[in-house]
Amino acid sequence: MIDPRRLRVLRALADHGTVTAAAQALHLSPSAVSQQLASLESEVRQELLRRKGRRVWLTSAGELLVEHADAVLAELDRAEARLAAFGTGELGQVKVAAFASAITNVVAPAIAALRVSAPGVTVLVRDAEGQASLPMLLDGEIDIAITMHTGQAPSEHRIVWDHLYTEPFDAVLPPGHPLLGRAEVALSDLAAEDWVVPLPGNPCRDVLLLACETAGFTPRVTHTSDDFTAAAALVTAGVGVALIPRTALGGISTEQVVPVTPNPPHRRVVAATRRGRETHPLLQIVRKALAEV
Repeated sequence: MIDPRRLRVLRALADHGTVTAAAQALHLSPSAVSQQLASLESEVRQELLRRKGRRVWLTSAGELLVEHADAVLAELDRAEARLAAFGTGELGQVKVAAFASAITNVVAPAIAALRVSAPGVTVLVRDAEGQASLPMLLDGEIDIAITMHTGQAPSEHRIVWDHLYTEPFDAVLPPGHPLLGRAEVALSDLAAEDWVVPLPGNPCRDVLLLACETAGFTPRVTHTSDDFTAAAALVTAGVGVALIPRTALGGISTEQVVPVTPNPPHRRVVAATRRGRETHPLLQIVRKALAEV
C-alpha cells in the first residue's frame, strides 16, 4: 500500500530538485524527507532515486511514479472538494497570491464584492510578482495564483486556468521627449533609446524583449525594476523609456503615456487553481468573484 503522503514528498523532490528545497517547501526537515523517500522505495520495492554525494535525482521508476502521483494527489484534492460541497461552502479562508496591479484592479474589488455577497468567505492576499505564485500554488501554500503567461496556452497539467483579462503595454516616455503628443508610437521609433525594464525572470521582461526583437532591435537596458511605479519614476527622471502594462499605469501622468502600434505587446492574466480543487465550494465562490471583476 503506497502512502499518499510520501507521494507528496516525491512530487516535491521532482519539483524542487534537492532534498533541502523539497523539505523547505513541505515544512519538514531534510532528514524527514529522506526517511519518507526511503520508506516509499521500500513500499514500491523499486529504486526511485539515485544519489551521489548530496545530489539526488529520479530514476526511470521514480519518474513513472511521479506521473501516477499527480493523478492520485489530484483525486485526493477532488475528494476533499466534494466532501466540502456537502457543507454550506460559505465559511472559510481562501489564500490568493497576485502581482501588485492585479491586487489593485481585480483582487481588492473582488474582496469588496464578497464582503457583501459572501461575508463568511475570508480572502487572504499575498503579493507575488511575475510567476512566483505558481510554485506556492503547487506546494499548497496558497489556493489561487493570479499570474501571467506569454504563450498561447499554459501547459502545466496540474493546474486549472481561468482567463481573467488581456491588456496591452503602453510606452512611457520622459518629459520633453520628441515623440510625446503623438496618438501612437511604433516600437522601432524607440530603438535608439535607453530602456528601463523588469528584472530577468519576470515574464513582463520576456514580453518586452520579444516585442523589441519582432520590431527589429535589441533594447539597450540601462536600468531594471520589477516595480512599475519605480520604473515610471526613472523614466520621469529622464534615464530612459519603458513599456508598462495599461492597468499598472496608475499614478503615471497620461501626458507621458503613448499607445504602441502596430500589434502592441500584451500580457494575458490568468487565475490558477490546483487541479482537483477547482470544484471546492469556497474556491468556486472566489474564482467567480475574480472572473466577474
